[in-house]
Amino acid sequence: MSKKMIECRNVVYKYEDSNENKLRFAVDNVSLDIYSGEFVVVLGRNGSGKSTIAKHMNALLIPAEGKVYVDEMDTSLPENTWNIRNKAGMVFQNPDNQIVATIVEEDVAFGPENLGIDPKEIRQRVDNSLKRVNMYEYRKHAPHLLSGGQKQRVAIAGVLAMRPDCIIFDEPTAMLDPSGRKEVVKTIKELNKKYGITIILITHYMEEAVEADRIVVMDSGKKIIEGSPRKIFSNVETMKKIGLDVPQVTELSYELQKEGIDINSDILTIDEMVNALCQLK
Repeated sequence: MSKKMIECRNVVYKYEDSNENKLRFAVDNVSLDIYSGEFVVVLGRNGSGKSTIAKHMNALLIPAEGKVYVDEMDTSLPENTWNIRNKAGMVFQNPDNQIVATIVEEDVAFGPENLGIDPKEIRQRVDNSLKRVNMYEYRKHAPHLLSGGQKQRVAIAGVLAMRPDCIIFDEPTAMLDPSGRKEVVKTIKELNKKYGITIILITHYMEEAVEADRIVVMDSGKKIIEGSPRKIFSNVETMKKIGLDVPQVTELSYELQKEGIDINSDILTIDEMVNALCQLK
């Protein structure tokens, strides 16, 4: 097995519920390993703790109890914060909140400039990063004129220019239309497969989760189940119980099975469904 990129050990994070004047668990004793080069999706409905655990992975939050290590660096030690954030970049929900400059290429250069990188090297990084997300031809454009999906790809290029080994995406498609969502997911997949960057994608969209090597499902601050997309989505009952859907074709195969039709329960794609139906003949 490759080395561990991120290690969460019995992580607890509490916040004060102002309505009830008591502490609530946002993350409740979660342990999780993410390996170098992996593409992991963390699934859960709103309030499940998935975004809170994500913010622990680049030291935006520090656990109340337990430990988080990023490339063996303890996130609770302030002297590690800078190195951790270089190692694990983060892309958030709203691209407008992440874009700081008035020209695309200047925005992408912002991170490396802050790292004190040599200007020649910055130029290369900016061009490379924009090419990787297919936004190079927009390098002279004003970000506010771009579509949501394009803005999010510029935000991803800005993180890439810092050369992280790992990128955590916190619901990066939540504010995008379907075509923008497709663009961004395609980009994320490419970064993982082509460039070997470790990806952690926080989402509640099932079709995004199908692409992962492994899925971790959270509910009420706890890790409920983890495994391959096939394993997770064939647990239709469990997923529905915690308020999550499964991909439409998986649900269809589940319903067909209930009607006594002999079909696999772990179908994930339309092609697989077509094959399975053809074999029924």
